[in-house]
Amino acid sequence: MPSQASIADAREIHHGSHADLLAEDPRSARRSKLDAIIVPTAWPADALRHVMQVGKAIDVPVVALCSRAASAEQARRLADHEGAAVLAVDVDQSLSRRLPSFATDRLLQKSGFGTTSDLSLKRNLGLVLARGSSWQRVLFLDDDIHIDDPDDLHAVAGLVDDYRAVGLRNLGYEDNSVVCHAYRQVGGFQSTFIGGGAMIVDAARTRSFYPNIYNEDWFFLLGDGVPFRAARAGVMRQRPYDPFANPARAIGEELGDTLAEGLFWLLDSGRDIDVAGGAFWGDALFRRRRFIDLLIGLLESTPEHDRMRRSLEAARGRSAGITHWLCQNFVEQWRSDLTRWQEFLEWKVPITPGPEKFLNEVGMAHQVLPSEAFRRR
Repeated sequence: MPSQASIADAREIHHGSHADLLAEDPRSARRSKLDAIIVPTAWPADALRHVMQVGKAIDVPVVALCSRAASAEQARRLADHEGAAVLAVDVDQSLSRRLPSFATDRLLQKSGFGTTSDLSLKRNLGLVLARGSSWQRVLFLDDDIHIDDPDDLHAVAGLVDDYRAVGLRNLGYEDNSVVCHAYRQVGGFQSTFIGGGAMIVDAARTRSFYPNIYNEDWFFLLGDGVPFRAARAGVMRQRPYDPFANPARAIGEELGDTLAEGLFWLLDSGRDIDVAGGAFWGDALFRRRRFIDLLIGLLESTPEHDRMRRSLEAARGRSAGITHWLCQNFVEQWRSDLTRWQEFLEWKVPITPGPEKFLNEVGMAHQVLPSEAFRRR
């Protein structure tokens, strides 16, 4: 067992919880109907069955943003079988060109930290569709999330009159980065935060976007200003997964985890993220590497710890290539991207009475497949 002194050392360089930044379980006197559920998916259509059943149970349309192993045609067929109101979209490069190009993407590609993930693209498309359709209370829900009480979503949705985002409380498998999972495994106190996989956002008021990096949802929250007004309410369950199955997962997360944990370190301390200059990021990188080294030192010679060690060593190797300049430059470019995104929303996204009108106005109706139940709405 790791010594308590070692765990205490870790607490000096890592914040295991950011819960103080959230309003916990607020209740609203208003019960406001959820306007839509938006699901980014890359798996075969059956992964959408549960969310379609949730949408049908509470009479809310579902937008399925499909790519890779998912297809809009398969999603529509499943929706017709379930009797669910669904708009299914094949997300490809033609849709990505409808959104602004981001300086952060160019920086990451140039620096060797680019990604092939299209999750942020799908969520940004969802924000645009919701805003243009005059949807205010929109639940972003990943296809590996289970909702036990769909009807409670309407009660939680009322909170976005007071908060820009409301994340559902996770009662299932903890959703953390690989490094934070390892910290919990060796006895550290590690909680979870709200995430874009189960979050109701005010699509009419938000001016933020999801950058294409791990912890994109934390940047989304920061993009509407600090201190951000966000809450945790309602419940969901995350499906279990193995964070240590492939060290590549830790490699892909390391820059985003370093940046987000660094900025939230400032917020936890009551400071503004504007102070995050080169010196701050030098200190943040030093803490991060000490933290990972400490975790590696706490591991024992067991098969499970050997798997964790491989992932932690991969994260540590990736961290060695992250500079304080890259961190500072990313934050600066993210701010410029926010400005560009806000100008795009203001001038390029027409506000219409509903999704059919919006899709026609922007010339996207031919790229969307509605289910029979959606056509009858």
